[in-house]
Parts: sequence; structure tokens; C-alpha cells
Amino acid sequence: MTQRNRNKLLVPLAREGLDQLKSKVVGANHPDEAKFEAANEVGVPLKKGYNGKLTSEQAGKVGGRLGGRMVQELIKMAKEDLSKKQ
Repeated sequence: MTQRNRNKLLVPLAREGLDQLKSKVVGANHPDEAKFEAANEVGVPLKKGYNGKLTSEQAGKVGGRLGGRMVQELIKMAKEDLSKKQ
């Protein structure tokens, strides 16, 4: 069975904004470095290039850390926006 990539943006122009948010939430200088910063925080030996020896648990820690923080930041931004409108 083939896997489908479900990580498609509904608004492709949002990619730049999401990349900036990704960098912001982990304190990386560039979006490409964000996953390495997140991996370092949780002690996962992620490196550039092939990472096929990582367990799914390790990969989940990195993705969960990054995605979770992005969601938290988006919620915070939405709350701030709502409070300004009231």
C-alpha cells in the first residue's frame, strides 16, 4: 500500500509564514534548522542526510515537539487577535 503525503497546505502561499513560525517556536535562525533544534531539545540524534536508523518514537518526538509548539503559538496568536477585536 502506498502512503499519501497528507501534509499539503490548503493555501500554498502560507508556506513562508509557516516556515517563519516553525523557526520562531524553537528559536532557530532558519526554517531548515528548526527540526534539528527540536531534535536537540529532546535528545534525538537527528543529522543532515539519511536518518533511517531513527526509531518511529524518536521521529515522533521531533515532529510532535515542533508541531505541538506551532499549534500552541497559533492558538496564542488567535486569542490575542480576538482580545484586540473586543
